[in-house]
Amino acid sequence: MSGLYFDELKLGQTFNHAIRRTITEADNVFFSALTHNPAYLHLDEQYCKDHTEFGQRIVNSAFTLGLMVGITIGETTLGTAVANLGWDEVRFPKPMFHGDTLRVETEVVELRESKSRPNAGVVTFIHRGFNQRNELVASCRRSGLQLKKPTEKA
Repeated sequence: MSGLYFDELKLGQTFNHAIRRTITEADNVFFSALTHNPAYLHLDEQYCKDHTEFGQRIVNSAFTLGLMVGITIGETTLGTAVANLGWDEVRFPKPMFHGDTLRVETEVVELRESKSRPNAGVVTFIHRGFNQRNELVASCRRSGLQLKKPTEKA
């Protein structure tokens, strides 16, 4: 499914995204290595067993955020986004672990016309990520510049 144009979005509209993703050890280790994040919490199993309340490695929160937003793209902004304008209010109330499955819900919370681009508007989404136990593990408020539906020429 392709994304929606600005004028196809409705305030309060919600999406329960069909794509789900089980996070693997490889996902977490590769992402942490690619982003030069050597935190023991992501890479050192023994350290986590001996020194953390979790008793195991936790998934890199930047990976969780990126995956959560990525899951939403197909139904919201694929092919219709001009630019991502920012992420605010990013929260991780519970950690993700290797083997956890992420599912995502999105809500449209703000729509406004662009002042500088007549062919686009600014949309604000709230994305919420849940694990397989239906626990909220991540959320963020994301704003983007979204194209309006092209007018048909006669």
